[in-house]
Amino acid sequence: MDIFIILGFLAAIVIGISLGLIGGGGSILTVPALVYLLGVSPVLATAYSLFIVGLSSLFGAYNFHRKGLVDLKTALIFGIPSILAVYGTRKFIVPAIPEVIWSFSSFDLTKGVLLMVLFAILMIVASFSMIKKEKKQTQAAPDAPQKFNYPAILAEGLVVGILTGLVGAGGGFLIIPALVVFSKLPMKMAVGTSLLIIAAKSLLGFLGDISNYELDWTFLGIFSGLAIVGIFIGGWLSTKISGDKLKPAFGWFVLVMGIYILLKETLL
Repeated sequence: MDIFIILGFLAAIVIGISLGLIGGGGSILTVPALVYLLGVSPVLATAYSLFIVGLSSLFGAYNFHRKGLVDLKTALIFGIPSILAVYGTRKFIVPAIPEVIWSFSSFDLTKGVLLMVLFAILMIVASFSMIKKEKKQTQAAPDAPQKFNYPAILAEGLVVGILTGLVGAGGGFLIIPALVVFSKLPMKMAVGTSLLIIAAKSLLGFLGDISNYELDWTFLGIFSGLAIVGIFIGGWLSTKISGDKLKPAFGWFVLVMGIYILLKETLL
């Protein structure tokens, strides 16, 4: 078996471990693993990523729900605009992007290159949120009624949904701070709720792809299964290792990967 194929499927387990251990981040590696290790085209990889990330996050959310760390009301309020945005993006916007967007000399800006450049930029932005030290956010007292900043939640849900639809990443690094700031959730509750939102918007958004592409369901099943195994490994490791300590190191890795993809798609 080709070494890149082995590395690609090992990456599926790492993606799951990251989701189970630190509540996010791993999904940002799904598209690069599919494209550069397993040879999937960038556009199809963003579709596959939605299914893989969505199914993996669903199992992760279930683990958090068993511990009482998922706020269903918040997930519904944030999730509805996000789901609508990601479904609309996959169903209508991505197919409408021309295969060759712009040509200059010997360089063609194709749909695939555009999506990978957007993905690289998202990776770089996500890496900074992982590297920097978390500031303590003001949270509501346990007995205080929850207050929602509805306009901010609606706007954030739409933005995250469009980004997810374009690049196939879960967007947990955007969702978790929004839940803490706008919904006043404790951090662990925000992580569990974020996983449920990611699962819902990714899987329902993926429905917009079913009629647009020919999908390899066997491949999707194997890759997703390995990621789910990783979720449970990450959940077990979270009882032994502090995810907060590993997050900055993972952030540096994501930063290097993002810069590499950006250079590879534009200069190399």
